Amino acid sequence: MADHSPADVAPSPGPPAHVAIIMDGNGRWAEARGLAREEGHAEGARSVREIVRECRRQGVKALTLYSFSTENWKRPAGEVGALMTLLHRYVLQERSEILDQGIQLRAIGHVDRLPLFVRTPLWALSRESRKNTDMVLNLALSYGSRAEIVDAVTSIARDVAAGRLKPDAIDEALVSSRLYTAGLPDPDLLIRTSGELRVSNFLLWQIAYAEIYVTDVPWPEFRKPHLDAAFAAYRARERRFGKTGSQLRTADAATDEPS
Repeated sequence: MADHSPADVAPSPGPPAHVAIIMDGNGRWAEARGLAREEGHAEGARSVREIVRECRRQGVKALTLYSFSTENWKRPAGEVGALMTLLHRYVLQERSEILDQGIQLRAIGHVDRLPLFVRTPLWALSRESRKNTDMVLNLALSYGSRAEIVDAVTSIARDVAAGRLKPDAIDEALVSSRLYTAGLPDPDLLIRTSGELRVSNFLLWQIAYAEIYVTDVPWPEFRKPHLDAAFAAYRARERRFGKTGSQLRTADAATDEPS
């Protein structure tokens, strides 16, 4: 893996088309202040509101938030219940803004595991907003990337067994089309808050070439200035996708030449 000097770096233009965020640190933020963990989740919901609004304003086309993982079901029942109540409240309170701002709401994951009082308004708003085109907001709920990949492989295997698909036709595009994020571009930028250096079973297939940005700021404190810092870091990076910087500059020069 060759190094390159700062002079070789061509910054990524514009905002990332697809941003994925691991919203970490709610509970630890609360505990550090002598508060119940539920208070951290409540403050984190305020960050969600601001970041969704700001991403849409800056031209991000898709935002995927790791809201509740399959592993989170193992947490204390009281904390899980508080998270479900917050989700229910968020969907109801943000309904008008989501619709007015042209945001399409989607839920990805094993959403059928969510309690009915959460699923009902969630599915209703998903249906109401399905024709909106300004930004897609993906809430990853009861989500695990390994389970997503298993679901995709199972779907493909069934088609092969039924004779609807030949094994030789299986390629990366086909696998992507069977994932929960089908139809969306892969994330350009993955943000993780609260300083942990792992991806926690989140979009493992989709983030193969995502730029990763980790900040020590916990999610309840993550607001517009922190998002701007992440976007600035993204714009300063060279996205080579396996090529060399020289190859990219040659291709850019050819594109800029008059026909």
